[in-house]
Amino acid sequence: MNPDLKTLIELQQFDTQIQQLSSQIEKFPSQIRNLEKELAEFIHAHEERQRRLATNQKERRDLEAEIQMTRGRISKHKDQLYEVKTNEQYRAMLKEIEGEEEKVRHLEDQMLEKMIEAEELQKRVGEAVAKLESEKGRVASEKKRLEDMQSAHTQKRDRLTERRQALAATLHEQVLNQYERVRRARGGVAVAPARDGLCSGCNVVLRPQLYNDVQTNEFLIECENCSRILYSPPQTPTERLENGSSVMAAG
Repeated sequence: MNPDLKTLIELQQFDTQIQQLSSQIEKFPSQIRNLEKELAEFIHAHEERQRRLATNQKERRDLEAEIQMTRGRISKHKDQLYEVKTNEQYRAMLKEIEGEEEKVRHLEDQMLEKMIEAEELQKRVGEAVAKLESEKGRVASEKKRLEDMQSAHTQKRDRLTERRQALAATLHEQVLNQYERVRRARGGVAVAPARDGLCSGCNVVLRPQLYNDVQTNEFLIECENCSRILYSPPQTPTERLENGSSVMAAG
């Protein structure tokens, strides 16, 4: 195999690994932020329920006070019934008492609603309190795992980058420039295998003579469509068996 071609294939392998690692590394910060956001939202919801429960308790106290005041007025009005002088005053007093009693019933309905709401809030607050520490632990553990993976991937990428730079330095400047030019233009892939008469980079059919030249691996040959540098990969055992069978059948 042409020495430059062999080096370019290896260089492409380094660049593919580096690109994959970089893509994974870029995802870690957002994954960590999402974890932190999940915990913050959990805590916010918990605190909001605690605030709602405190408000509910105050509202119930206010309702209780208002019910007591209203009942006090009812009791006072009933005592005043014995002091009125006319039937008209008596009927007016009864109407006022009925209004106050209706108000008490309305306030008691509100109180019942608040008590049901409080029961549900207390249940959910209790569940959140029991879960909060484990949720903090889960997020901290997962965050550390992601940070460790990010660090490991970064270190691996740095090592590969150093080896990649050393390998690239062994190429002739013209060859390296050709490789870098195509790599930038073709999404990071400048070297592609040719299989079954096709460029695997763009899936365009190669001219028979061009494909034959590529199969020798003795030249730096570009795909006439996408400009990627082509090479013929080693055959797998299955391919060698199939090709051998084809030759025997032809004979």
